[in-house]
Amino acid sequence: MILHGYFRSGTSYRTRIALNLKGLSYETRGIDLRTGAQTSDAYLALNPQGLVPALETTGGVLTQSPAILEWLEERHPRPPLLPDTAQDRATVRAMAAIIGCDIHPLNNLRVLKALRSQFEADQTAVDAWAGRWIAAGFEALETLVERHGRGWSFGDTPGLADCYLIPQIYSARRFNVPLEAFPRLLAIETVAAGHPAFIAAHPDRQPDAD
Repeated sequence: MILHGYFRSGTSYRTRIALNLKGLSYETRGIDLRTGAQTSDAYLALNPQGLVPALETTGGVLTQSPAILEWLEERHPRPPLLPDTAQDRATVRAMAAIIGCDIHPLNNLRVLKALRSQFEADQTAVDAWAGRWIAAGFEALETLVERHGRGWSFGDTPGLADCYLIPQIYSARRFNVPLEAFPRLLAIETVAAGHPAFIAAHPDRQPDAD
């Protein structure tokens, strides 16, 4: 498999974590969002939306990280990213969606560029914008982890929700978001920092990293 992504992209980061948790081999190819590489003809032929990641597989090209992660779970079910029961799987998907639907889209590169170019937002304003949505989502996640977590976001093994959470914490730190109010999330971050799948997926360890 070939993963086309950007080292600092949260969606690429979560996909790397999932691939690593599954123990799958893949080649990484960097798409530098800062230079507009995602709008090249070659990349648009892979992903007409011009976003990262895109995962080349023997069956074709997959886009949109939620779809990629669900495909990985179906195609490579062991070790699982989702728990056994339908109720628990729905809970984990909801936890992931808090980040994937309600936090990340509001602080991705396209939105931040629009804030700067159309609304003349400086870095302080950008940080405040991102922090507003990150904090609101993290408040809910902190409660859900209290209910369902036993060392990880759900239960005692890393799974789908953690694939989303760790990149979002990384992003929160980039935007200078105070995180002291989320001790359970920070505890997961600490555990993940010692897990090989998360270590290998970290932005600083990617071949296209600065």
